[in-house]
Amino acid sequence: MSATDCEQQETGWGILGDLPGDPMIWVLIFSELAAFGLFLGAFVVARALHPAVFAAGQATLDTHLAGINTVVLVTSGWAAARGTAAARARRRPAARGWLFVAMALGALFIAIKLFEYSGEIALGNGLETSPFFTLYFLLTGFHLLHVGLGIVILAVVSRSAGAAGVETGTAFWHMVDLLWIVMFPIIYLVHQ
Repeated sequence: MSATDCEQQETGWGILGDLPGDPMIWVLIFSELAAFGLFLGAFVVARALHPAVFAAGQATLDTHLAGINTVVLVTSGWAAARGTAAARARRRPAARGWLFVAMALGALFIAIKLFEYSGEIALGNGLETSPFFTLYFLLTGFHLLHVGLGIVILAVVSRSAGAAGVETGTAFWHMVDLLWIVMFPIIYLVHQ
């Protein structure tokens, strides 16, 4: 039994100890998934209660920009996975390079989202316009904050580019990807 195996058994993390990265990141990830689940549940219920308001709000959204942002974020997740593979192979410069690509694509996601917000605001849509826009801005804004936090986390772990740190950072980054993949169709594509 290796020293790492002994450490994982002694921590008492159970199944979390078997996941890549630090087990505490998984506690954070599961709590964030629960929070987003509640937000998305509220969105779905509110859409069922106010179908016309939600249809009108969705009609103003730019699905093309959101689709581009989906490709950007999924590609950033792929780059982060490549960074993880490089870190595991102890190729730290390559790991840093892939993480930089993931961070740059994350920054592009933020820029596109802010451009999309500016278009919505120019149309007169804001947090108080309707239940749709209240939930739209809260959900996508909360996600946007997580993208920003993910960029910071990737920047921190890229400094040493050690396998454990990179696995921890990219686990969070993949959660951000997963959330957007779920949010995109619910907010932009699914109609009542």
